[in-house]
Amino acid sequence: MEEKDIREKLDELRGALAESEIVEFKGAINDNFPTSDIGKYFSALSNEANLQNADCAWLVFGIEDKTKNIVGTSYRSDQNRLNGLKKQIADNITNNISFTAIYTLPAPRVIMFRIPPAPRGIPLAWKGHYYARDGESLSPLNIEKIERIRRQATDEDWSKGICAGATLDDLDNDAIARARELFKTRHPADAVQVDQWDDITFLNKSKITIQGKITRAAIILLGKTESEHFISPAVAKMRWLLKDSKGNDKDYLIKSCPFILTVNEIFEKIRNLTYRLEKRQNLFPEEVNQYAPDLIYEAINNCIAHQDYTLKARINVVEKEDEIIFTNYGDFIPGSVEKVIRDNAPEARYRNDFLCSAMFNFRMVQTRGGGIRMMFNEQARRFFPARI
Repeated sequence: MEEKDIREKLDELRGALAESEIVEFKGAINDNFPTSDIGKYFSALSNEANLQNADCAWLVFGIEDKTKNIVGTSYRSDQNRLNGLKKQIADNITNNISFTAIYTLPAPRVIMFRIPPAPRGIPLAWKGHYYARDGESLSPLNIEKIERIRRQATDEDWSKGICAGATLDDLDNDAIARARELFKTRHPADAVQVDQWDDITFLNKSKITIQGKITRAAIILLGKTESEHFISPAVAKMRWLLKDSKGNDKDYLIKSCPFILTVNEIFEKIRNLTYRLEKRQNLFPEEVNQYAPDLIYEAINNCIAHQDYTLKARINVVEKEDEIIFTNYGDFIPGSVEKVIRDNAPEARYRNDFLCSAMFNFRMVQTRGGGIRMMFNEQARRFFPARI
């Protein structure tokens, strides 16, 4: 920034009625302002800038904080010492972050420290302690603000990320063919056109690639088994495990991507016994499967859709004599199953929204929302309650 622009910015900051959570004025007339205090203000202002979606925060020396009069500062008048402050801050701040710029104005001397916002999902600490602003005062960063910043990491749609170096050759041809079939059943009006699209056009229109670039969602659903490394350190693995009545392992299968085909392989391993239900008003018993096939598919596909892949864990399907347990990793965003069934409405957000949209287009999930309620009601109708 040129001196004229710096002065205009200073006038803008001084023109506010009071200090804010992202601007701090200090007289700092002498050269003895503690570096530890600067570090605490850096942590506080950076965290507040993040929470307010501001592009930066400011710590300004040479301005009296109450009157905002210019009083000048002799703090680190040697430019090399002033520049050295950047490293001192970086050495003690989370992720070695420091000032994006330090500007000085002469006669009387003013120093303007430009502070970046804390990265999304990462609150910044000075020497292990998190700071914030409470009005014009410095204070510890409370739990609510810490969690608000940390939740930003889950708000990022990991599944939408582009896999550097991945190409169409890293996707499985059989998986793409299966995706085409499912897409046409979801969008029958487009069936004729789908057959005329080349693969990359189809993948773009089904919203699993972005302008021909291979996403993590594309690798998970359609990638060749050997392409799993593109999402590393995350993993895309699913395990079916069969246990006997004593809890001993009898059989197992571990599969990786492409999950659009893996679902069928896991489904084929699951025993689905036929039961006879005798009803008093009917002389002939009704035969029903223990589990509705659609329910099994819905459960597996929901595990795929809502897995937190960054936790580097498998999706597990554990089959016992009288139950099947489906587990994936990551906190349950709706809060509780009871809330999902009671509300009977789609969630406001999904962990992997990009992946969920593609799975909807491939008819891997029946609806956007409502799957859990469907499973619960279907098993209740069969008199085999679902444990979800």
